Amino acid sequence: MVGKVAIVTGGTRGIGLEITRALTGEGYKVAAIYAGNEEAAKLCEQETGAKAYKADVSKFDQCAAVEKQIEAELGPIDVLINNAGITRDGMMHKMDVEDWLAVIETNLTSCFNMCRAIITGMRERKQGRIINISSINGQKGQLGQSNYAAAKAGVLGFTKSLALESAPKGITVNAICPGYIETDMTAHINQNVLDNIIQQIPAGRMGQPQEIAEMVLYLCCEKASFVNGSTFSINGGQYMAA
Repeated sequence: MVGKVAIVTGGTRGIGLEITRALTGEGYKVAAIYAGNEEAAKLCEQETGAKAYKADVSKFDQCAAVEKQIEAELGPIDVLINNAGITRDGMMHKMDVEDWLAVIETNLTSCFNMCRAIITGMRERKQGRIINISSINGQKGQLGQSNYAAAKAGVLGFTKSLALESAPKGITVNAICPGYIETDMTAHINQNVLDNIIQQIPAGRMGQPQEIAEMVLYLCCEKASFVNGSTFSINGGQYMAA
C-alpha cells in the first residue's frame, strides 16, 4: 500500500497508536489526529514515521480544516479510521448533560465530521475505505455507560447507512467492535472490576490492540473489497452478536 494516505483519529495512543503502527508498517502515509497530548504525539511520530495533526474531532470546522491540511501535505485520502473516543461514566440519575454531550460529540459526531470532510473526494475518485471503531458496549449496553453505549451503537447505524450510500462509488464502510482491550483506558478500571470482566470472557483474557489493528489492515486491503456495511466483533467470545 505504498503511497496510500490514511487518517487515524485518536491515532497516537491506545488502539489508535497500534493501528498507526500497522498502517505505517504496510507503507501507508499516516496522519494521526490527536486531541492534546503533545508528548504522545511526538513519540508516535518518532516511532512510526506518521505525521501527527492536532484537532478536536468533535468540532466540524476543525475536521474540515485538518482534512484540507492533510490532503495538501500528504495527498488524497484513501483510508479513514474513526477511532477517537472518550468515556465519562456515570449512572443516568447522576450524569451531567456536559458528560452526555462530550461523549456523544467525541465518539459519534466525530464520525460524521470526518466522513463529511473526506467523502466527496472518495466519491469522485470512486475508491476509499472507512472503518469506524465502535465497541462491545455499543452492542450490548453497559451499566453506567448510557452515553458511551448510545454513541457506539449510533456508530453502527451510521456505518450501515454510509455503506449503502457509498458502495456504488467503490467505497467500503465497516465497523469494528472491540471487547475489553489492554489500553490506557482500561488500565484505569479497578482491578477487581477487571477480574470480574475477564471471568466473563470465554477466551479468559483481555484483547491486545494488535488484534484490532490486524482487522483494520484486512478491511483496508483489496481482498476486502466485497466486505461492506459489516460489523466485526473482536471480544474473545464475551458477546456473540448474530
